[in-house]
Amino acid sequence: MKYEIVELPQMTFAGLTEVTSNSSPNMTQKIGGLWQKLGNMQSKFTGRTNQKAVGLYCDYGMPTEQDYTVLVGVQISNESAEDAKEKSFAVKQIPSGKYAKFTVKGDVAKDVGKTWAEIWNTPLERTFTGDFEEYQEDCDGKTGTIFIYIAIK
Repeated sequence: MKYEIVELPQMTFAGLTEVTSNSSPNMTQKIGGLWQKLGNMQSKFTGRTNQKAVGLYCDYGMPTEQDYTVLVGVQISNESAEDAKEKSFAVKQIPSGKYAKFTVKGDVAKDVGKTWAEIWNTPLERTFTGDFEEYQEDCDGKTGTIFIYIAIK
């Protein structure tokens, strides 16, 4: 599987969250539900740094070993974090650091899931400090370009 190594700055994201795990029978429904809700809330975010949507995976191992938090939302400036919280959005940050960047082009539902399955079998030294999908501006919800960033050592 091809990927490139990139350095990213610290980033702040705001959006809607759920706690789930890969073994949860309703994981897909939880994440899909977040994406549906986000569509109606796009205009409520202030301080956006771009027009891309993100799916952030963080807080690995909390509250149980297999659990993680999914945040579906947008990247915002650090200065906009308090405003987002006041609007009842969750706010999460990822640290600056090294990331493996995977590029997915095609069917969002099928190809993103397929790429994640390949990532799980790729021998990366992951840090689990925050991984995210960044849906590029050509993405219409069904097809498009998605970058997946995996935090690595």
